Amino acid sequence: MNKNLLYRNIPKVDVLLEEEKIQELIERYSYDTVIEAIRQELDSLRAFIGKCESEDEANHRLSVLRERIAENVARMHRPNMRSVVNATGTILHTNLGRAPIGEKHMKHVFEIATGYSNLEYSLEEGKRGERYSHFEKLLCKLTGAEAAMAVNNNASSVLLILSTLGKGGEVVVSRGELVEIGGKFRVPDVMEQSGATLVEVGTTNKTHYSDYENAITEETKALLKVHTSNYRIVGFTENVSIAEMSEIAKAHDLPLIEDIGSGVLVDLSKYGLTYEPTVQDSLKNGADIVCFSGDKLLGGPQAGIIVGKKKYIDQMKKNQLTRALRIDKFTAATLEVVLQEYLSEEKAIKNIPVLRMMTESFEDVAKRARGLKRMLQNAGIDAVIETEHCESQIGGGSLPLERIPSMAVTIKANAITTEELEERMRCLEVPVIGRTLNDKILLDARTLDAKACKTIVQQFKETGICNR
Repeated sequence: MNKNLLYRNIPKVDVLLEEEKIQELIERYSYDTVIEAIRQELDSLRAFIGKCESEDEANHRLSVLRERIAENVARMHRPNMRSVVNATGTILHTNLGRAPIGEKHMKHVFEIATGYSNLEYSLEEGKRGERYSHFEKLLCKLTGAEAAMAVNNNASSVLLILSTLGKGGEVVVSRGELVEIGGKFRVPDVMEQSGATLVEVGTTNKTHYSDYENAITEETKALLKVHTSNYRIVGFTENVSIAEMSEIAKAHDLPLIEDIGSGVLVDLSKYGLTYEPTVQDSLKNGADIVCFSGDKLLGGPQAGIIVGKKKYIDQMKKNQLTRALRIDKFTAATLEVVLQEYLSEEKAIKNIPVLRMMTESFEDVAKRARGLKRMLQNAGIDAVIETEHCESQIGGGSLPLERIPSMAVTIKANAITTEELEERMRCLEVPVIGRTLNDKILLDARTLDAKACKTIVQQFKETGICNR
C-alpha cells in the first residue's frame, strides 16, 4: 500500500474550489463556510489515510470527498435543536422539552413572533402597559387569586418571592421539603441567593405544628411550604397542612408562601389519576402566595407563575430582580392561549396535549399502537414487530409514583442489534426516541399521536432495515 501516492491524490484546496459542485455549494451557502468544510475534510482524510491499512478503503474515502464536504456544509447550516418523536411514554420528558404546545396555540404565537405586538402597550389607554396584563385576569379568574405575574421558571419564582418578602430576615421551612429540583439545583441554594436566611424545622420525615411556632422570632419574615412534587416520603411521616400553617401565619402576621411545583388547575383524581393539590385549593386553604411551573402539569410554556394577594404581587413587580427574570413575548403569548383553554375544563382536557395524554383511555392508546404496528409491517421493516402492555409515567418531577396503563409497539431488528437500531433512530432526520427493554425497542403509544406515527414510519425507512 503506497500511502505517499494516496496523499498525492488528495486534491488541493484551490483545485476543489474550481469544481462545479463546490461552486454550487458556495452559491447556496457561503465561501467561508465551504472553505472551512473543505479544510476540515482534507485534514480528516489525511488522518484516515495515515491510520488506514486497506488501500480499497482509502481509495473509497478519496472518492467520497466531495460528498463529505457537501454533508459537512449542510450540517453547519442545520439547526442543532430539532423536533424529535417522543416514544418514551414519559409525558413530561425534561430532556425532550417537557410540555409540548398544541399546534392551534402555536399558530397564534407564530403571528405574534413574526410581527409586532402589544406586549407592553395598552390599546385601551394608548400608553405603556404590562406584559402580565395579557394573562393576569385569566389567572385570577381561574385560581381565585387577587393578582398574578410570571417569570422565566419556577426557581425564579421562588427567588423573586423570597427576595421580595424574606430578604434580610428569616424564612421558616420544613427539612422534609428542602428538595432538589433537577440539574443539582436545590431549594436551600435558591433561597440563599435571595438574601433570606433559611430556618429549618422538623426532620426529614416528620414536622409538627409546634416546630413552626417555636421557630418564629422577631427576625421571621415568612413561612414557606414546598410541595414535594418530584418524590414521596412514605411510612412513618407527618407534616403540617397549608391550612394549619395559615393559622400560624395569621397569628404572627406573616405571609405564607407555597411552592406547589407542578402547577395543576384541574382535579386529576376525576380522571383516575392520583390527586395533586391544585392552585385553587392552595389559595382556598390559606396560602398568601403560590408559585408553580408553566411547562409541567399546566401544559404550557416554561414559566414560573406567581398568584396570590395583590399587596405582595405588587411588591414583586417593583423588585429590580423582576426585570432580570421577566418572560418574553413568546412565553406571554403562549401562556395566554393555554390558560384560555382552562375556561372550559372539557376543552382543556381535549386541547392541551399534556392533559390529553394523561387522561386518554387505554383502549384508545392500544388502538393507536395496533395501527402503528400495521403501518410498520406494511412498510417492510425487517424486524419482529409486536404490541406489548406497558406503563407510561408523567415525568418532569410530577406525580412521581403515578404509572398509567399503556400499550407499546416493540421492535426487534433481524439484521442489526437493538443497540445499533437505537443509535440509528437517534441519528434520523427526525430522531425517534423510544426506550429499550429486554433487548427490544419500545415505542409507547401514549406519547404519540397520528402525526407522530406517520413520522415514525417515514423515518424508519431511513434506518436501513427495510426489505423494500
